[in-house]
Amino acid sequence: MATATPSAEFVAVLHEYQPLLRRVARLYCQDTDDRQDLFQEIVLQLWRAWPRYVPQPGAKLSTWLYRIALNVAISNLRQRTRRPAPVGLDAEALAVAQAPDSGPDADDRAALYRAIGRLSEVDKAFVLLYLEDRSYEEMADILGITQNNVRVKMHRVQEKLRQQLVPC
Repeated sequence: MATATPSAEFVAVLHEYQPLLRRVARLYCQDTDDRQDLFQEIVLQLWRAWPRYVPQPGAKLSTWLYRIALNVAISNLRQRTRRPAPVGLDAEALAVAQAPDSGPDADDRAALYRAIGRLSEVDKAFVLLYLEDRSYEEMADILGITQNNVRVKMHRVQEKLRQQLVPC
């Protein structure tokens, strides 16, 4: 049995975790074109980091993906410069990166993301991880803070969202 090439492994991971990566992009970009640019930048940075990825015992691949995706999203938010399509990216990976976000509940997701979009960069990361059903332990690992700090920040973010969502 032949082993998959690094490129094939990357494309398989990209297909599996594409919804997660698109959610990160959607949280940090309201504009469709900017969101697509951010998603492509996340894929490019993951592609560049892929050869150096070494699974750690007990660590999840999604933790590594989140760290990179959130760092790229926050950096991109600070820069907000458009970039051309990534050069050198595998054709299959590029095809996944360029596919539009769609689905039966796209409008509901849009409303949710508009509300979350009013939060700070860091608060958005907490909401994203919470919506992904990440444990406080995983959130702490991804964000590089203690579990107690995660609990406090999550409580504050939830309170901010409650205040924003209360009908007038």
